[in-house]
Amino acid sequence: MEQTHTYGDTPYHPRWLRRRVSTYWWLWKPAYLRFILREGSCMFVGWFTVYLLLLLAALLEGPLAYELFLAWSATPAVLIVNVVTLGFVVFHAITFFQAAPQAMVVRLGRARVAPQTVLLGHYAGWVVVSAVVAFFLLGA
Repeated sequence: MEQTHTYGDTPYHPRWLRRRVSTYWWLWKPAYLRFILREGSCMFVGWFTVYLLLLLAALLEGPLAYELFLAWSATPAVLIVNVVTLGFVVFHAITFFQAAPQAMVVRLGRARVAPQTVLLGHYAGWVVVSAVVAFFLLGA
């Protein structure tokens, strides 16, 4: 009688040793938690993009559509989502800037620019762009 071999539990193929991992493995180490939060923050960055596109569409449709968009934006649910989104977008930007010195090697001539200088350059750029946007939005 011929015996067929399967890849299940047989005397010829023992079970693999696999430790059970909790679904919440990422909660136990701060580095893992930051990683998961950064990955999840992409959803909020996406929402921010959609929100800006909706704003642009309302602006292009005219004053009535813009007023309706503002009324919708003032609802508590949208306000809460946008406040949470602001926090996650800032977190996403900060963690992106912290990763930049490892991912980007900048050279001046033959010398490598210090990672701290690259990091500070990103933050300086962020401040300058924020100041320019604030200048135009506040109508100074």
